[in-house]
Amino acid sequence: MKSGFVDVSLDPLSPAERSERMSRVRSEGTKPEAAVRRLATALGYRYRLHKRNLPGTPDLVFPGRKKVIFVHGCFWHQHKRCRQYRMPRSRLSFWLPKLQGNALRDRANRAKLRKQGWGVLVIWECQLKKPNLVSERIVAFLEGE
Repeated sequence: MKSGFVDVSLDPLSPAERSERMSRVRSEGTKPEAAVRRLATALGYRYRLHKRNLPGTPDLVFPGRKKVIFVHGCFWHQHKRCRQYRMPRSRLSFWLPKLQGNALRDRANRAKLRKQGWGVLVIWECQLKKPNLVSERIVAFLEGE
């Protein structure tokens, strides 16, 4: 046992079941992303989606304002101050590098964007439970300098 986690190498799902389940995980068009898009649209903002020429392929891009919004899932991007984030208990040799790599890549992409003069806002999946606060953050971010 390591730091409270049991490293069980046996996956309860067969390889075919695991593959099928993982194939359902999406990187674009997720429910949290759709919720942020609805909020931004309701606030009257126009945006572009997933500009692949920008570091990290931001979820919402506001080219005229030179600002971007990333919508991060608490599990996949390691939102450690969140109740929804929980490190897996099995196959740590697989999950730790994967999740840590996601978080490291996120930081690097945000730094690259800022260096290029872009403003960056990250909205976490758990924050969408309070859409009014998210709306306020979006307005403050987009209207602020």
